[in-house]
Amino acid sequence: MTVTQLSAQELFRAAYDNRYTWDKDFPGYSADITFKDDDKVITGQVIVNAELKAEVLGVDDESAKKAIHGQAWEIAIHRVRRTFEETHGANTFRYGATDENGAVEILMGGKAEGDRYKVQNNVVTLVHRHIHGVVVTINTFGVHDTGEGYLSHTYDSVYHEPKTGEQRGGVSNFVDEYEKVGNYFILNRREIRTETAGKIAVQEFAFSNIKLLTPAA
Repeated sequence: MTVTQLSAQELFRAAYDNRYTWDKDFPGYSADITFKDDDKVITGQVIVNAELKAEVLGVDDESAKKAIHGQAWEIAIHRVRRTFEETHGANTFRYGATDENGAVEILMGGKAEGDRYKVQNNVVTLVHRHIHGVVVTINTFGVHDTGEGYLSHTYDSVYHEPKTGEQRGGVSNFVDEYEKVGNYFILNRREIRTETAGKIAVQEFAFSNIKLLTPAA
């Protein structure tokens, strides 16, 4: 019996295609938002339209409004369904090391030279990417299995300078919770704990009363 080994590209593509995304019929949604920033509590509304543009209503505090908008945009951008070729068509893939947990490293070449990922159990468990002049490293520890692909549940994120490797800011730990609204899974809570110089800052974004928008006729 011959065992055919998957190529690095095939292994990575399978995990990429296993991510949960919204389909082209996604109508957008509205939600109430309660934003807790350490001791500060701010409420308002969020609308994410069918084009995945985010709008924050009823929040006067500019820094809070910016933080809420940033999260709403981030939530939507990761649910966009793009084909593997659209995202990674200009990249090459080769195997790196396998770590002690059995996660397999995928090293990128081509347009994404210097980026690397890890794949385990059809999930991308590490992202190490050069983006907008920084290097972002994300480790995923736990996922939600929606039955239509996975969503990250617990993960961390840290930024470094590309040239010096110096860390920018603290390490942030995330916990994401989702609910199904109609046919779609939508984030209803995100907690971010960021440790900087021994101090922990906690932010919580709680989305309630989530409703899908009515598609334009």
